[in-house]
Amino acid sequence: LVSAGNTGAVMGVAMIKLGTLQTVDRPALATVLPTVTGRGALLLDVGANAECKPEQLMQFGVMGSIYARAIFHIDDPKVAILSIGEEEMKGNDLTKEAHQLLKTAPIRFVGNIEGRAIFSGDVDVIVCDGFTGNVTLKVSEGIIETVIRMLREELQRSFQGMAGAFLSRPAFQAFKKRLDYAEYGGAPLLGVTRPTVICHGRSNSRAIRNAIRVAKEFSESGLNHRIDTDLARTKEHASA
Repeated sequence: LVSAGNTGAVMGVAMIKLGTLQTVDRPALATVLPTVTGRGALLLDVGANAECKPEQLMQFGVMGSIYARAIFHIDDPKVAILSIGEEEMKGNDLTKEAHQLLKTAPIRFVGNIEGRAIFSGDVDVIVCDGFTGNVTLKVSEGIIETVIRMLREELQRSFQGMAGAFLSRPAFQAFKKRLDYAEYGGAPLLGVTRPTVICHGRSNSRAIRNAIRVAKEFSESGLNHRIDTDLARTKEHASA
């Protein structure tokens, strides 16, 4: 399922008609954020679950790690939990309990990450509850749009600026491309039984094409089987 329609409606249809995987408590909506390294960071959840339990954040970490390996071809993705400090004891009850669970999951968990480090490229997967993730996503989109607009205004203030902008046009185009959501297609809804990608409401033809490509790779990679297998193994380990 690939759609640029209402996010809540698409999630509702996917959960009711397709259903969730047996090992998944709640599906998570993931999105790719640009980083200075050029390799995007997967952030989840960004809106499917406003409130989460520690066990669900652990599942998000496992699903995100598998997705990064299958779609981004990262051999051993680094997974972190979004918190107010890098130290293990920092955060609220949710992040601290989830931290302990993520340490036992079959992933490369590297601990906490602060908001200022999201775009550093130091980690590949960032886990948080849907409320925090959605706010983070919207702030990020706003900052990117503001920076591009302010840069354009400054370059148009003088003849020297416009001349410099003309000479630097290839660099600016490459910069804009690195920040363009269309390059990533859409946000996968991880945890449902069939590949589901939710696109931005303003998606252009390139974004839809890339979303279809992601859904195809999602299906061919056997990602859902890998999620079921790893989460089942994690639950067995936790109960042992």
